[in-house]
Amino acid sequence: MMLKNKKTIIAISLIPQYFLVQLLSNFPEFIEHFYSQGLYTITSKLLRFTFGWIPFSIGDLLYTLAGIYIIRWFIINRKRIRKDTKNWCVDILSTIALVYFAFHLFWGMNYYRLPIHQTLNLDYQYTTAELIDVANQLIEKTNAVHLQITQNDSIKVDIQYTKAELLALSDNGYFNLANKIPELSLSPSSTKLSLYSLPLTYMGFSGYLNPFTNEAQIDGLIPLFNYPSTISHEKGHQIGYAAENETNFIGVLATIYNDDIYYNYSGYANALRHCLNEIYRRDKATYDELVSMVNIGVRKNYQEIYEFWNAYENPLEPIFKFTYSNFLKANNQDKGIESYSYAVALIVNYFKVNPI
Repeated sequence: MMLKNKKTIIAISLIPQYFLVQLLSNFPEFIEHFYSQGLYTITSKLLRFTFGWIPFSIGDLLYTLAGIYIIRWFIINRKRIRKDTKNWCVDILSTIALVYFAFHLFWGMNYYRLPIHQTLNLDYQYTTAELIDVANQLIEKTNAVHLQITQNDSIKVDIQYTKAELLALSDNGYFNLANKIPELSLSPSSTKLSLYSLPLTYMGFSGYLNPFTNEAQIDGLIPLFNYPSTISHEKGHQIGYAAENETNFIGVLATIYNDDIYYNYSGYANALRHCLNEIYRRDKATYDELVSMVNIGVRKNYQEIYEFWNAYENPLEPIFKFTYSNFLKANNQDKGIESYSYAVALIVNYFKVNPI
């Protein structure tokens, strides 16, 4: 009886938990100071210290075990739904309440922190002329780094590292970034190849952060050219930035400030791709003109990424992305998955005051 009462209390707690989160979401300064720069820095470091040294993904393993347990529970308790509907529902709701609590304790409140442009004192508005100017700078820099690697403007870059080496090299970029922007420091590291790389690929995602173990999970199937940007993006989530546009921006900085030239190339090329996509939406003629200035080898790397994702297109991918987009909208990202493109505003305004 006492256990049932505890489960009922936990299940009911889902209601005040939800309203508390909604209330706190109206006070981003409070969340920034007491959670994102307070409690979260402690819990996230503790999780990375605990799991970071283990060579495989603990988070993916826990998801597997949880999935097996849930299936087993439903099989065992399938007949209770008619005979004992109330307690059956209480069991489910109490579990949801615990997961909801853990999610927001270890990660979820970061969705409601101050936007990074306020933290770093960056503008969030820009003109098309400013966008084109930064795009021209990025074209010049991307072409230069590309030629430095290949010695031929028509050859695509093939990264000469293993996946494990690329994971390890990412720490250097964040070390250098912290010297320039202390607010973006990250230590220790906990970056893993996901055990679910194939499902992730079919879902259309190149990585994710496990909110319960703070492991940055990387899709092990994506082309190596995309590894530096993806790794740096996911590690941006570990700092405590939840918005995808913000971690795309952080990822760009962490790659271009890395001492490794392959990281630099991936970072500049990734930033350029974001800017070109935005220019295409605004001015097709200018887009065509700028693309013609990009080295053929760089464009081949872009094509490599396009062909990779195109090969894994399937009818379920839009459903997964629609679901994730609505999850983002429910967590203070109004544009959902489209918020990835809003990294352009941060990139343009950062390079306006920090010329490439």
